[in-house]
Amino acid sequence: MRTLILNASYEPLVVVPTRRAVLLLLSGKASTVAASGLKLHSRSLTVDAPSVVLLNQFIRVPRRTMTLSRKAALDRYGHVCAYCNKYGDTLDHVIPRARGGTHSWENVLVACFRCNNLKADSLLSELGWKLPFELKAPEASAAALITMRWDVPDWEEYTRPWQYQRMQLAG
Repeated sequence: MRTLILNASYEPLVVVPTRRAVLLLLSGKASTVAASGLKLHSRSLTVDAPSVVLLNQFIRVPRRTMTLSRKAALDRYGHVCAYCNKYGDTLDHVIPRARGGTHSWENVLVACFRCNNLKADSLLSELGWKLPFELKAPEASAAALITMRWDVPDWEEYTRPWQYQRMQLAG
């Protein structure tokens, strides 16, 4: 069981085991925003297991860029080949490294084994291929990372861009 932790500003911070979230609740550092409907039992206490928890104090989180790794790229593109829309499990450099391409988010995408071998070290223009989307670095926000890795319908309203949610809470 996992629980979404929200900062005091309702910005998603992290996903933790539910046991850790219960400890935050019992120590008075957080409050429950949404319950999961399950109960946790100890020898002398029964607690509703939280699905979403709000911290009582604001935690300053430094912004950083998302590093490019094979796992991060596969997660971002959902294991879908950019060329044929089938299952993809390899990384492909749009401008091959042998031709001066960089290993960056603006040059790397996911491809299936077949398309990756067909492309080899060619440019897309040489093959007559086109990308269905523009390559750019992903958002490094916690909300974007949580949405990418966790598909929990109960968390959807908290993981959409949190600035919009704050505007809704204020209005």
